[in-house]
Amino acid sequence: MTEAKAKKGEGGGDRGAKSCCKSYPLYDNPLLRAEARLQEGATQALVKVDAHGPLAHLPLVKSALQMFDGQIAARADSEKLCLSTWIPPIPSRAFSRLADSRLWALLGRRTPDQVTISITEECPNRCAHCALPNSGNKLCLAPHTVKEIIGQVLDMGTTLVIFDGGEPALYMELPELVASVDDRAVSTLFTSGAGFTAALARRLKEAGLYAVNVSLDSSLEAEHDAMRGREGVFSEAMQAMENALAAGLLVDLYVVLRRENMSHLCDFHELARRMKVHELTFFEVVCTGRWSERQNIALLPADHARLEDFVRNAGSAGAPRIFSVPEAYKSFGCFAATSWMHITPAGEVYPCSCYPESWGSIFEEPLKKIWRRMGAFPYKKSKVCPMRK
Repeated sequence: MTEAKAKKGEGGGDRGAKSCCKSYPLYDNPLLRAEARLQEGATQALVKVDAHGPLAHLPLVKSALQMFDGQIAARADSEKLCLSTWIPPIPSRAFSRLADSRLWALLGRRTPDQVTISITEECPNRCAHCALPNSGNKLCLAPHTVKEIIGQVLDMGTTLVIFDGGEPALYMELPELVASVDDRAVSTLFTSGAGFTAALARRLKEAGLYAVNVSLDSSLEAEHDAMRGREGVFSEAMQAMENALAAGLLVDLYVVLRRENMSHLCDFHELARRMKVHELTFFEVVCTGRWSERQNIALLPADHARLEDFVRNAGSAGAPRIFSVPEAYKSFGCFAATSWMHITPAGEVYPCSCYPESWGSIFEEPLKKIWRRMGAFPYKKSKVCPMRK
């Protein structure tokens, strides 16, 4: 990527490196008042969270706020603070809804804050670890069906709608679907980079897309392409990041960690820094889909310790922000059926994209009814993913 592109507009050169005295409201009610502001750190501005009120000292509330205290923001300006590509901007209607749902969760009310919709099976790749392999039936959800799903989940309180696949960038009506997500939520997109052109990036930005998650399995081109089953996928991923940044979208480099690529943590971070993305997310591989029969691929305790140490030290070295899902598990447990719901191209409703058990079909009953029934999912908030046992 050229220096000019790296510094252009919202593309990644304005992540809040300068000190700012403006405060951004996180919660504002009699039981909890919290705000975030930026303060100058050793290398750039860091988020500082202040909280007051009766709920401020509850362990779950403290853990949620501490996730961002002292951390790098994904992006900040005089109007908005983007703590993460996974969190709606502050202030916004979507963030206020998320804040309310998290407080209601303390009283036991479940809300599908995050909903992933696999809109199509179509994909030019054959990823070795795909959680949703192509059935061979060329399944996809019709645009009107996806819009109906979006309407239902927004009414249920969802604040993050994630378009997934297959490869969703190949879905012709994708901008139309993005535009159907109103200000009650933000929308994001998972892509391998295939089909994610500069023109599509601009159309998605105009439609209201918030962020793009670009998946990467290795910092080495040949190794990544081998994992994806096709030459050229690494180059497509790099180009997709450039296209998204140039369009003004938030960009997350999404890495699925397995034992074999744990030695690449520094390389992933350096690549994310070089590409000027806003966030680097680490997720742990799950024995599902094409790897459902694989054993001994989940991270070992030593790997988790290494990841924790890396995130702690790399986070003090400057942008981009790092989000470690395994670390979040330790604090909050599994999100499946608690704050996450997944819908397949066949219309089946799963607790998450990694647990292949249907709790109902969108073609047979309302999502609200399925979500209510999903309350019986036995692994809610489990500190160990049932698919990694």
